[in-house]
Amino acid sequence: MPIITHFLMKTLQKREAAEMLGVNPETLRRWDRNGKLKAIIISKRGDRRYRKEDIEKLINTKKG
Repeated sequence: MPIITHFLMKTLQKREAAEMLGVNPETLRRWDRNGKLKAIIISKRGDRRYRKEDIEKLINTKKG
């Protein structure tokens, strides 16, 4: 499997991550600026991806 494909399978788009966390997508951008949840910028346009593992950790933190 190509590295890029493998990487994208382990990441979520901003909308997907926001849905999983039950927050507005703009909240994710704010969290990125504040260091709570780091985004991966994948294009010159500034498209963001979030590591699935980081989202799951944040969900577990909210539950615990």
